[in-house]
Amino acid sequence: MISPPQSEAVDRNAASFLRSPIAWFREQQLRRDFWLFFAVAFFFDAGFAIYVFLFNLYLLDFHFNERAIGLIGGAMTLGSLIGMLPAGVLARKIGLRPLLFFCLVAAPLVCTLRAIWMWEPAQLVLAFVAGLAMSSWGICFLPAVARLTTEKNRTSAFSLIFSASISTSALGGVVCGYLPQWLKMAGFVMQSADVKRLILLASCGIALFGLIPLLRLQLPPVESEEFADLSPSRKDWLSRLKIHPFLLRFLPLMALWSAILAAFTPFSNIYLARVLHIPLTRIGLIFSTTQILQFCMGLLTPILFRALGLVNGIVATQIVTAIALASLAGTGNGGLAVGLYLTFSAAQWMSAPGLYNLLMNEIPDKERSTAAAMTMFCNSLAGSAATAGAGILFTRFGYPYVLAGIAFMAAAIAILFRLLLPPSSRRVSVPPPLASELLS
Repeated sequence: MISPPQSEAVDRNAASFLRSPIAWFREQQLRRDFWLFFAVAFFFDAGFAIYVFLFNLYLLDFHFNERAIGLIGGAMTLGSLIGMLPAGVLARKIGLRPLLFFCLVAAPLVCTLRAIWMWEPAQLVLAFVAGLAMSSWGICFLPAVARLTTEKNRTSAFSLIFSASISTSALGGVVCGYLPQWLKMAGFVMQSADVKRLILLASCGIALFGLIPLLRLQLPPVESEEFADLSPSRKDWLSRLKIHPFLLRFLPLMALWSAILAAFTPFSNIYLARVLHIPLTRIGLIFSTTQILQFCMGLLTPILFRALGLVNGIVATQIVTAIALASLAGTGNGGLAVGLYLTFSAAQWMSAPGLYNLLMNEIPDKERSTAAAMTMFCNSLAGSAATAGAGILFTRFGYPYVLAGIAFMAAAIAILFRLLLPPSSRRVSVPPPLASELLS
């Protein structure tokens, strides 16, 4: 959590970077092992950002409909949810580094099989297994960065990893969009599905490159119980729920909001391709624009929350999200729909830092790890059900009616946030999203 003076220090830090990037890097005093982990995260994020962007469009080439795609996405989220607690136990018993090795080997291999075995029952099983493997990254990411940094340079470290993820995702979108044309110009005539498969397999290979810096990475021993407490027991969770009634209000609202986002975000590329009939080239550019826009909105987020306060700022972003979804449901203009989609992406992205900061503000230091784990658990459970259910509804009723329903629910949740959560102080912290969130 960053108080106003600390937040101002972050702003001054950003200004210092713009004036002299080289001097700024020297001031951070980031160690060699951090840069090795940065390389691991770079390859992992670059590979799977491309994979997640393209995979549902790839399924369309094999005549998977929204119902099947929703079930596959829900299975992956469910696998991530179920794998979370075992991954936390393993992280404490065998350490973060072996678990990272498992993740960087298992996840690309399973995703390679997903790109090859195009049978719906197999896709459901492989998606679930991929979720199990990917859950290890979410468990290891924060503690690893915490061990490799100090309180002074931790914010800068997260920002560097976040910025690299945004840049590689934006570049990946352009490559995915234009690669078919480049191959055609080079004399390689390939079917759309074959090009997408090639990109998916290459993205798995990019993720595997993270093993090279991981082989040289040495993680310091645990220095803080906050990062060691990765998998609190059920009894511990329940006892803390009684101690902190704030969670009884926050967790259901947060889970509902996560369900709203999970009901449309996995299908956004399908909406652009199937409903708006936008070619892959433009979809790639839209995806890249979304990444850059989200990065810019992240820079503006502290201003919003300082001006309105956390709860009011969160509600404002949720209302804009609801309006964008409702407008998408009612428009048939392709250009306007793309603008509304970009608005939706920016608004829902801006809500996340406020939500997590509100949680951290209301929970004492020693309880934050448990509260964060509970939030991830509830979000994953709600998201899995929402993705599977939305796919069935999109198939049966079409996008306009379902989007209108999602927009109505988003507005209702915004009202509940305003009524049920206490007015927050003006303390603002804007942590960058986890890598796992970028892949969702």
